[in-house]
Amino acid sequence: MARTRRKNSRQGNSLRDIYSVSQLNERARAVLEHGLGFVWVEGEMSNLARPASGHIYFSLKDDTAQVRCAMFRNRVIGLRARPENGLHVQVYGRVSLYPARGDYQLIVETLEVAGDGLLSARFEALKRKLDAEGLFATEHKRPLPAWPRAIGVVTSPSGAAVRDIINVLARRCPGIPLIVYPTAVQGEAAAPSIVRAIERASARGECDVLIVGRGGGSLEDLWAFNEEEVARAIRASTVPVVSAVGHEVDFTIADLAADLRAPTPSAAAELVSPDVGAARRRVAELTRRLHAGQVRALAARQRDVRQLAARLVSPRRRLELAFQRVDELAQRLGQAVGVGLRLRRGRLDGLRTRVAACTPATHLRSEARELEHLRGRLRAAGREALRVRREALAQQAGLLRALGPGATLERGYAIVSNGAGEIVRDSACLRPGEIVATRLARGGFSATVRAVANEAHSDDEDS
Repeated sequence: MARTRRKNSRQGNSLRDIYSVSQLNERARAVLEHGLGFVWVEGEMSNLARPASGHIYFSLKDDTAQVRCAMFRNRVIGLRARPENGLHVQVYGRVSLYPARGDYQLIVETLEVAGDGLLSARFEALKRKLDAEGLFATEHKRPLPAWPRAIGVVTSPSGAAVRDIINVLARRCPGIPLIVYPTAVQGEAAAPSIVRAIERASARGECDVLIVGRGGGSLEDLWAFNEEEVARAIRASTVPVVSAVGHEVDFTIADLAADLRAPTPSAAAELVSPDVGAARRRVAELTRRLHAGQVRALAARQRDVRQLAARLVSPRRRLELAFQRVDELAQRLGQAVGVGLRLRRGRLDGLRTRVAACTPATHLRSEARELEHLRGRLRAAGREALRVRREALAQQAGLLRALGPGATLERGYAIVSNGAGEIVRDSACLRPGEIVATRLARGGFSATVRAVANEAHSDDEDS
């Protein structure tokens, strides 16, 4: 450091030490670096700059103050989180001063995401995931109805948002009903509650458009509208959804998933509601323009009449012909109107007939006739199937009788069984004196074996 100069004071002859600017900044830098050293500081990143050198420069701020920060390339490379404006971070670094500008600054060694910064990281991760799925695609956005029958609101019934919406609707279109689907909008239970309210509104089908939102707050307060389940419920809704979360600077996942984003709840009410006053003014303007057009058309026709009248050779005759033509056109116009009315009445009658044919009672009668016809066909088919089965059974029974033992017995044969009830097929199985039972075609008898002949065709056995 250069030496300070000593000068005489203007008041008396006392000497004082006088620093140059460079000397003062170097002295202040030494005091800061040796006095504070390394510290942890928490705040929000802003004014982020990324020069080609690879270093980053930014400000770290809280509600009332800010400090400039510098982080050199060798430290930036190892960061896990990408520095962004608005990121809430905790940094560890050396307190210093940049002598060239006299800027008090923090030389950052370590940077970690903290607090809302973690929420911002979660927000970006979920945003990338759902965007990759096509959940935010423009082709999925539905138009809002110009004149909704009813407007639904998913919000806290005691919050400022619902009061703002009521005030706007009362001013713009007091005749349109407002249906509130109450839900929690903050805390751990808020996201499931919002999902249930959206599903309830979708299932009931009471409204033509749905506002989902709440008043302003911190990122943590609004976090329920950054949950994945809320975004999917908004896309699954059968009713077009307008997201109105927080203030104009607030942005949530629900805003991206909704069919339309409104900067505030009041703006959402403006977007979904028709302006009755403006509509009346529009009707009045169109009426005025229609009247003016009719006046101009009439004036043009009058000019044509005057021009034609000026060209008449025989005014009386031409007027008579013109009157006759007017009467003819009036008659044709009346006929055309009558024909048009009859055609429209015919179409109306046809539509009424078609509507009557489509009523549940008509459909039920048609179904009843079809059912009775099917019953008749089923009974006929059952009777035919039974007849076929009976004929087949009779045929099989006849075949069984023809091949059964009864038919054989009818031809004069007999069935002989021994005392054990076994059928005798070989005379070698019998012994003289053994009692056998003989079955004939009709009846039977018992007999005692007197002799046994072993020849295949012997007739010496008596019974």
